[in-house]
Amino acid sequence: MNRQIILDTETTGLDFKIGHRIIEIGCVEIINRKFTGNEYHTYINPDRESDEGALRVHGLTTEFLSDKPRFSEIYEDFISFIKDSELLIHNAEFDIGFLDNEIKLVSKNLNPVEKEVVKITDTLQIAREKHPGQRNSLDALVNRYEINGYDRELHGALLDSKILGDVYLSMTGGQSALDFTANDSQKTNVEEVKENTSSRKKLKVVKVSAKDKARNLEYLAKMKEETDVEPIWNQEHE
Repeated sequence: MNRQIILDTETTGLDFKIGHRIIEIGCVEIINRKFTGNEYHTYINPDRESDEGALRVHGLTTEFLSDKPRFSEIYEDFISFIKDSELLIHNAEFDIGFLDNEIKLVSKNLNPVEKEVVKITDTLQIAREKHPGQRNSLDALVNRYEINGYDRELHGALLDSKILGDVYLSMTGGQSALDFTANDSQKTNVEEVKENTSSRKKLKVVKVSAKDKARNLEYLAKMKEETDVEPIWNQEHE
């Protein structure tokens, strides 16, 4: 089972080193490249105000957050949700920096996020490799991959996680693998096609050169690295 968690945060500002804090965490679960509907979402009281620029982005006022739990209160539920998964984060250095800082504020004896998960994948890095020299913000990728159906008047951690999930699946080859399981009627149709085509003139077989085969294997290896899914061609030729 390939369990991935799309994660996003909203914060009071851009730098935890000068006291900025997390105010929202949103997580969406994907298993075997399919959304499961399992989500984690919480607002957090940061015990401080948001910078004016950050407030314009997320719209989460000090008054709204004043009765929300503090990070120490949600820590265990959050870690339980992401534990032993692959985290997918756009500009992971930013979110992980804030999360690790919050964890340290709870206790310096607690593990950083990296120690609680299998892997952290930065989707921004994937986008930069696929689209070098282009803008690769989440907004730019939404437009590039024509991700529709979301109202993004204000940013939100859970909303952005859902959007990033769609973007990631589009960047890495679609939401799910094709279903090759056929029912009885489909099998009959396949057999009829085989019978109808068996009498046709056989097609000329073109052998793949060693150079082309090496190039193909290199491409499949890169695909596996980006998606963490073994390409079907590799599985059949092991």
